[in-house]
Amino acid sequence: MNEIAPIQNGTATADDTGTLPHNIEAEQQLLGAILTNNDTYDRVAAIIGPQHFYDPVHARIYEIAAARIAKNALASPVTLKAFLEDDEGLKELGGPAYLARLAGAAISSFAARDYAQMIYDLAIRRQLIQLGRDISDKAGHVDVASEPKEQIVEAEQALYKLGEAGQADTGFQSFLRAVTDAVNVANAAYQREGGLAGVATDLTDMDKMLGGLHKSDLLILAGRPSMGKTSLATNIAFNVAKAYKRGKLADGSEGAVDGGVVGFFSLEMSAEQLAGRILAEASEISSHKIRQGDMNEAEFRRFVEAAKALEACPLYIDDTAAIPISQLASRARRLKRTHGLDLLIVDYLQLVRGTSDNRVQEIGEISMGLKAIAKELSIPVIALSQLSRQVENREDKRPQLSDLRESGSIEQDADVVMFVYRGEYYKEREKPDDANLEAMANWQDEMARLHGKAEVIIGKQRHGPIGTIELSFEAQFTRFGNLVKPWQQNAVSGDF
Repeated sequence: MNEIAPIQNGTATADDTGTLPHNIEAEQQLLGAILTNNDTYDRVAAIIGPQHFYDPVHARIYEIAAARIAKNALASPVTLKAFLEDDEGLKELGGPAYLARLAGAAISSFAARDYAQMIYDLAIRRQLIQLGRDISDKAGHVDVASEPKEQIVEAEQALYKLGEAGQADTGFQSFLRAVTDAVNVANAAYQREGGLAGVATDLTDMDKMLGGLHKSDLLILAGRPSMGKTSLATNIAFNVAKAYKRGKLADGSEGAVDGGVVGFFSLEMSAEQLAGRILAEASEISSHKIRQGDMNEAEFRRFVEAAKALEACPLYIDDTAAIPISQLASRARRLKRTHGLDLLIVDYLQLVRGTSDNRVQEIGEISMGLKAIAKELSIPVIALSQLSRQVENREDKRPQLSDLRESGSIEQDADVVMFVYRGEYYKEREKPDDANLEAMANWQDEMARLHGKAEVIIGKQRHGPIGTIELSFEAQFTRFGNLVKPWQQNAVSGDF
């Protein structure tokens, strides 16, 4: 018998034969190519594994051949015969002679990757069908311990894992490839106005020190209450979404060439309150006036115009309270799949729920989960965090890394740790008695110096320097901005 007798002819589908999708001839011819030229294995190993073969005998042949090739030993019909002589499945196909027939029907090694991709695609189809059946079976089995919401999260996680698996570009890459990628990133930064490698926040001094918000980075933005953490995060979200422009990227794919799509998990404030803050900044009308409805006709018209302008901004808000980290990750994946996602903000980390009863372990699980989201979705993640009260007991109330609540895991997982500090807030509470004229004069001078200013202290940065950034802060609009330095005053006034 000169030709291989396939177990089933052609590519079977679940619809036309009642069996799962597969292509036996493709499996046979790919195995033949590997057995006649072991170098073929290296071309396909990144695409498929034994689990992707439909026929279990083919899976065993591939597994044994791969193990021998990994040891620099020859994998041929003769050498594999000893390992498969007692294999019942192989006996049904004709015994060791089947291996020789596989080698006789081998395809060219140049076509091996195409055949491997076909086998992989059919395996994914089988997994999708099985996943659908599992979802159906689990939904049909009413169990108190298995809530429908949890089943949805599990199904989304399984689908996303299946979608991300099997990419041929994972694993080791040559130094040449890594250097090329690094040069491309540097070139993108060089070509962009402002010279940034990451997403621009539109806060010039912050962008210079951070180089923008980098993909896969977890940035912690921490501060005591009333320092303006949420305001700064909201400003960044608005700036990034407002600048969003879609176009063709360097790798040929479509994506954000400027700004980006922003996802904002607001666990403390409602979506309506957060939108109010953004509108206050955009329309330059006091948040208090907006809440009270104390606006004249011109201000209200400005408010409505700002709202219309913001309608097109790709800023998505989720205000679910006490969301578990697993659901947060699932919703972020879904947003990236449906609308795209270039920046994720979580306000704030301590309000996310984990699975551990131990608070320190729970925070560790949450910070690790946020870092995993950043890497998995290849986006920067900004997580806001509370600081411990020990800041208030020091004379210098500028925060430091040890002030982070449950600081060990947060500090370890974060790529960047930033603190918001407003000296004006503390100085305002040190107002002396009116009778002490000298102290009052000094206090007023100090208040004038600190008025409308804020500091962002970079306490940790894996890829760059640490230091302090000065920003302007307009409390009535809850807006941070670029601070004009004294030596820039003349240049600014000369522009007008």
